Amino acid sequence: MSGVRVQAQLAQRGVDFDVALDDGEVLAVLGPNGVGKSTLLMMIAGLLRPDQGRIELGGKVVADTRTGTFVPAHARGAAMLSQQALLFPHMTAAENVAYAPRCKGQSRSHARATARRWLDAVDAGHLADRKPAQLSGGQAQRVAVARALAAEPRVLLLDEPMAALDVAAAPALRRLLREILRDNGRTAIIVTHDLLDALAIADKVIIIEDGHVVEGGPVRRVLSAPRSDFAARIAGINLVPGVVSGPGVIRTSWGTDIGGLGDLDPGVAAIALFRPAAVAVHLEPPHASPRNVLAVTIAELDVHGTTVRIRGVDQPDGGTGLAADVTAAAAADLALEPGRTVYFVVKAQEVELHPALATARTAGR
Repeated sequence: MSGVRVQAQLAQRGVDFDVALDDGEVLAVLGPNGVGKSTLLMMIAGLLRPDQGRIELGGKVVADTRTGTFVPAHARGAAMLSQQALLFPHMTAAENVAYAPRCKGQSRSHARATARRWLDAVDAGHLADRKPAQLSGGQAQRVAVARALAAEPRVLLLDEPMAALDVAAAPALRRLLREILRDNGRTAIIVTHDLLDALAIADKVIIIEDGHVVEGGPVRRVLSAPRSDFAARIAGINLVPGVVSGPGVIRTSWGTDIGGLGDLDPGVAAIALFRPAAVAVHLEPPHASPRNVLAVTIAELDVHGTTVRIRGVDQPDGGTGLAADVTAAAAADLALEPGRTVYFVVKAQEVELHPALATARTAGR
């Protein structure tokens, strides 16, 4: 068994988590900086002790404040991989990977064989005799992955493992992790800022904001219909909160009505979702139109190939500014620039209405 169950609080860091992961699942943890993502991993690994709560790994209780249980990090069966490989500098790659098997009592020859097997598994067998100083960043991370897996952990904890790699090494390590985790049915948790990591590696995703899980579920479901501002932002989807004021209509806290598709009861807290590509941009508000018309002050323009993304200033409630994608030619014709007020127009058929998150504390279950 290698499932994970966390119901734990740490007041000093302002976190209160409720997270569950089944055997063989890979969970991606997303969220802004400083919200507690790495704290979650450190509590699971045994590097931080919760103030209240209970943590289970593989059906074994490793922390329980009610009974005073606290299993030390080395006895938990969790292996952690961070941004830096942190290999022992005086050891070769093979010796680094053999370290954990030797600590578990394997003979020298058996540990060497285990190291060779895992180095080959991560396509690093040819690096066996090199010292860390002779390895590139990508090579060192491959060896670090092999070292973590050689410990035969119940759960693999990955804290931004691609963050320090260059643009060529990161995709290769991402493919490696996907193959290793899926082929071996490994249970793993990966903290990341990169949407590609979640899409390529994980089965499930949770979004953490202000020390709590605010949203969770299968990766594609969460990212195709996000319910939190952060998830919508990384997924590239516009999200506007409000309250259902009538059939297929929500009203924002600043008095704007937005029509869309969704059968929700009046008075229910809801969100409107629509993609930037569905937005038309006008210099003047169109009249006699059933479409949604939203006044937006341009904050920035970003060029992506032949497309220009127009990002508005933050919404009146502090939510992320709305975005629209237009062609470079259209942006030039409209003379768009930061500070100018324009009108985002989107058809109701392009807007999805969903219930807002009911509570931050149960979203990760």
